[in-house]
Amino acid sequence: MSNNPQLPLAGKVAIVTGASRGIGRAIAERLAADGAAVVVNYARNEEAAREVVAGIAAKGGTAAAAKANISLVSDVRKLFAEAKEKFGRLDILVNNAGDALFGPITEMTEETFDMLFDLNVKGVFFAMQEAAKVMEPGARIVNISSGVTIVGVPQAGLYAGTKGAIEQFAMSAAKELGPRGITVNTVSPGMTETDLLRKVVPEEYRTDVSQSIPLGRLGQPEDIADVVAFLASDAGRWVTGQNIRATGGAS
Repeated sequence: MSNNPQLPLAGKVAIVTGASRGIGRAIAERLAADGAAVVVNYARNEEAAREVVAGIAAKGGTAAAAKANISLVSDVRKLFAEAKEKFGRLDILVNNAGDALFGPITEMTEETFDMLFDLNVKGVFFAMQEAAKVMEPGARIVNISSGVTIVGVPQAGLYAGTKGAIEQFAMSAAKELGPRGITVNTVSPGMTETDLLRKVVPEEYRTDVSQSIPLGRLGQPEDIADVVAFLASDAGRWVTGQNIRATGGAS
């Protein structure tokens, strides 16, 4: 963590799940730039996670990579134990880890259902549980959802269902943890240019969507990271229980 008291997150410790790439990486880098010590969680890609850590260190920040499969509660608890051992406290939790699979409802298997709900839902709930056990007044929890929970995208029902669940977690937890001075919010990105987006959304559809966005482009991971950084900072102290739709104006 930074000793520069002028940085907005100086002295804070953050866990960002799924932080080796995409939106999670941008969030980890932004929180570190704002002075937080960041636990960069990853499930498989150790090399990418260590690249994130090295990049943060090269800019004078503090970070550590931590392997944990967020779909396993035992791994979630291990992640929090490692963060406490490494940095001694936790001020910010960003639940970003997740996956997306689209397809006709008639073709979704039980295995697909369980995989998505274990990672996108169960992992988030138990990460929030672990955070709630140790967080002090002034702490922040941010869940990363998706704009698909609003618009009703064909063949996205299973994925949207997982994201809708974590939006409800945040709304409830905001009222439960508010008396302790802990804020809980959701950020719902619109279509954002990441490896995951390119995997699940055809290029033609991405082009069509970008032309329909009022601000004229798809989102970038840094666009979402900036919103999370606001919520994590003291400037976001009076915002809780909200779902901020970072979509460039897309409906």
